[in-house]
Amino acid sequence: MESIRLFSMSGLFVLTLVALMIPASIGRGWQRCRFPAIYNFGDSNSDTGACNAAVAEIPSPYGQTFFKQPSGRASDGRLIIDFLAENLGLPYLSAYLDSIGTNFRHGANFATGGSCIQPACGYSPFNLATQVSQFIHFKARTTALYNQLCLNRKIPAHCIDLPRPDDFSKAMYTLDIGHNDLAYGYLQHRAEGRIRASIPNMLTLFCQAVHVLYSEGARIFWIHNMDPIGCLPFSVMMYQPKAHNVDRNGCVMPQNEMAKEFNRQLKDKVSQLRTQLPSAAFTYIDVYSAKYALISDAKQQGFVDPRTFCCGSYGHHGHHVDCGKKVNGTVYGSSCRYPSRHISWDGIHFTEAANLWVANRTLNGFFSDPPVSIDKACHRPQL
Repeated sequence: MESIRLFSMSGLFVLTLVALMIPASIGRGWQRCRFPAIYNFGDSNSDTGACNAAVAEIPSPYGQTFFKQPSGRASDGRLIIDFLAENLGLPYLSAYLDSIGTNFRHGANFATGGSCIQPACGYSPFNLATQVSQFIHFKARTTALYNQLCLNRKIPAHCIDLPRPDDFSKAMYTLDIGHNDLAYGYLQHRAEGRIRASIPNMLTLFCQAVHVLYSEGARIFWIHNMDPIGCLPFSVMMYQPKAHNVDRNGCVMPQNEMAKEFNRQLKDKVSQLRTQLPSAAFTYIDVYSAKYALISDAKQQGFVDPRTFCCGSYGHHGHHVDCGKKVNGTVYGSSCRYPSRHISWDGIHFTEAANLWVANRTLNGFFSDPPVSIDKACHRPQL
């Protein structure tokens, strides 16, 4: 049996095939998990339409690659959460805040673009605690409706879109949030020491949200860590880093170090949650390492310079044109000809091609703790 190992060589992450890294006891003989639903909490990395429905339109050319029209996603196509749903044989998640054409039979998406863990972030009113409150309301209302309308009779047409009450404890609960908390700190020109000092409070709030979800019956958690935010083209352009603050891939090192500190503390918190909530299964996903590996090896993987982006532009004197921006009916923030060759779609979010690359390397357990694939995440390994 073989696995993928990630290691650092002078700052460059390299993927290499090595001998057994995954304990033989983990996953062997386990049956594939049958998740009836997914409930997701997060920001624009996993928002499938909430921000578009409730805050501001996400215009064309967003969605052009896969959906052929704007889909409420901050990308040209599918997100990692979409590939996760595909892998589990479930439909794409409907946004909780989108009332048009929604189907919640197999879960709901509470992620909203701009959301933070902390309530006073400044980007969005839908912080993590608010999203969890929305879930509690959703669970109570749909359970009441199902019990009232759908029990002890042939299920009528209007029951098809409702989740089954028993499925809440069998569903997967995914969390991918925190990026905007750090980004907002930098935007407010806060000292790095202040930003670093705020991380414990962020993670206290994060753990409180997990405990509330657990009290509502959640038992299977799939938790993404922080992206390498210093590698975002927008970060590189906005903060115009000096040469000594940039690594060999052009990423802003102080921002990446802050992300790594958040991830270190998050991983510790997940370990504590395993002890506090022994009936739950927690999988911690090192998205940082997966994305940094792609950025480091972009050319060999068929991508262009990861510091460039496909849609929108950033000209002289710091003039930024948003992707899809219209002026007097004319679209100025148009997309590039070949989105699949770019890692970054709009300077902040990944293209579908990059999301697929990362999904293929995170859903299989190579970047997970414990190292289990998504379809085995319902099991609690005895390490």
